[in-house]
Amino acid sequence: MFISRVKIDLYNRKKTKDLSCVDAYHNWVERSFPIEISQKSRTRKLWRIDTINNEDYLIIVSEEKPDINWLEMYGVTGSTEIRKYDGFISMLKNGMRLRFRIALNPVKTFSNGKGRRGRTKPLYKIDDQIIYLLERAEKNGFLINKEEFSVVERSYVILKKSEKKFVKLNKAIYEGILTVNNIDIFKNILKIGIGKHKAYGFGMMTVIPLEQ
Repeated sequence: MFISRVKIDLYNRKKTKDLSCVDAYHNWVERSFPIEISQKSRTRKLWRIDTINNEDYLIIVSEEKPDINWLEMYGVTGSTEIRKYDGFISMLKNGMRLRFRIALNPVKTFSNGKGRRGRTKPLYKIDDQIIYLLERAEKNGFLINKEEFSVVERSYVILKKSEKKFVKLNKAIYEGILTVNNIDIFKNILKIGIGKHKAYGFGMMTVIPLEQ
């Protein structure tokens, strides 16, 4: 596994004019693995846009190492950092307290009354978004207290279905402190993500050990 980041060249309009919707970022991520494209064997990737010191970065977690030239297609030349991720993941243990950050698409799915999943409703209220993560914590290998995390950003992204049709995906970014309680499950979610729309910038959790 690898974790990579590149500074988005927002001041170069020639580079970023194509980045008008979340689909474009998805394509950028996929094109950064040209060998997979040529071999028609694409692997799972997680990605997210983070703002660090007032600069926007594309962050990717992937099974394979991305191609720097393609990563910098919309990024600042020379800003790419690529690190092996397995070593960090392997040192995590049950009981560890970690600072976390994750972008999710909080929704609630209603039954259609016939035992099958019905329509999906976005959750816009902060209290509902807090509950959304609380309800998913333990089954994803960690515990969180309501007092130790918060929604730090709320917005939406545009997903184009066609030239005339698009949908808005609501987005909530959470930050806080968690405790690992099932290390095998937790390690797995760091690799495969949590929730819906992972191909479009949701579900990637990043963690930093809490200083003792």
